[in-house]
Amino acid sequence: MRLAASDHGPENGLHHVRLPAKCFEDLVVWRKAHHFVLAVYKLTASFPKQETYGLSSQMRRAAVSVPANIAEGFRKRGKADKARFMNIAEGSLEESHYYLIPARDLGYAETGSLVIALDEISRLLGSYCRAILASNF
Repeated sequence: MRLAASDHGPENGLHHVRLPAKCFEDLVVWRKAHHFVLAVYKLTASFPKQETYGLSSQMRRAAVSVPANIAEGFRKRGKADKARFMNIAEGSLEESHYYLIPARDLGYAETGSLVIALDEISRLLGSYCRAILASNF
């Protein structure tokens, strides 16, 4: 998030104003989704070898799809196009959520913190999508 100082505001006379994102990396939702990807890669690195081309691969693919679709949608011009990519990212979030269930149930990992992270990303992504659809660009 880019912050700008203003001459008016509380405390030391400054307050922060959120500037429009100039690139996808400025989006809080993208940064959170990227951190989720890194966590999934770390988590799946400890999975049994027989899961290399199974659950581990599927989890990584679904997780990477979230920030990748946010990034791709960021540069799309029309509201409908942008929203479509955010919706694809939302679908990949749900897929990721499912993969955390067998990972937990098979005893491969404790996934509670990742579920919490997914819930936050889902809320942020929903808000971002609503803002896109409500915008006048």
